[in-house]
Amino acid sequence: MPSEISYTTEEIAKLLKVSKLTVYDLIKKGELPSYRVGKQMRVDETDLEAYKKRAKGMMVSDQPVKTEPATPSVSPSSINGLRPIVITGQDFSLDILAKHMEKSISHIRPLRSYVGSLDSLISMYRGESDIVSTHLLDGDTGEYNIPYIRKLLIGSSYIVVNLLSRNAGLYVKAGNPFNLKGWSDLDRQGLRFVNREKGSGARVLLDEQLRLLGIKSDQLYGYDHEESNHLAVASKVALGEADVGVGIEKATSIVSEIDFIPLIQERYDLVMLKKPSNLTWIQSLLDILQSDEFKKELQTIPGYDLSRTGEILFES
Repeated sequence: MPSEISYTTEEIAKLLKVSKLTVYDLIKKGELPSYRVGKQMRVDETDLEAYKKRAKGMMVSDQPVKTEPATPSVSPSSINGLRPIVITGQDFSLDILAKHMEKSISHIRPLRSYVGSLDSLISMYRGESDIVSTHLLDGDTGEYNIPYIRKLLIGSSYIVVNLLSRNAGLYVKAGNPFNLKGWSDLDRQGLRFVNREKGSGARVLLDEQLRLLGIKSDQLYGYDHEESNHLAVASKVALGEADVGVGIEKATSIVSEIDFIPLIQERYDLVMLKKPSNLTWIQSLLDILQSDEFKKELQTIPGYDLSRTGEILFES
């Protein structure tokens, strides 16, 4: 009976001990069969095992098997003549951006990686991503993103461009039965909290607010209860499995039976390295961000402030 087990690209990368970009390359080359389920790309266990057997068959006692000269394989930096561009982040606006890039920039192939802000910047530092999205608040300065980018991308030349701004705050049960008003209410006795995963912008936002208020994380019942996206957090509150969680306003248009308490407008920015091989598509990307066509499509989604979309905020 065929195995029903399948893996995400992130799980494949961990199993093979390679970067996610390498996994994307294997998929695009056809060496690793895959299929899409919603926004995720998946690989069946049987196909992964078949690939591993083929790869092992090319090695004997850790020495390459001598073979007849063959047609050179596709370079990792080029897939069918298209360069893969890995875009990190979880916001739906990035899927729209990838669609516009695929349509407008002829020599690239956008690939999506659904990871949080801090992990995105780390992946760029490691050379595993090309366009990083981030919404990380520095509580001491009140500045978004740039303080973190400067620390993590030391020695690199990069450009920071605004994608959009959006309200962040607290999800509460409809009617706000605990009468929550702000961050200082989170340590209230008996309140059940649902958190985001480490490295996400929402988790950093929460931790910075707790630090500034002098609230210890172990004072929040449920601090260790983690979900991987805003919708999951909002759903836990709507289902009554938690009383409060941190997220963005947009989720309230999808999840019913919750209210939203806006506490801060966060800036959601894109980061790109200014390497010579990137300069052509970076200019094309800026043209897309500043285009009326792209902005009109984003305007159909509630909760986005596009007043600075496409604005260059910082260049090193």
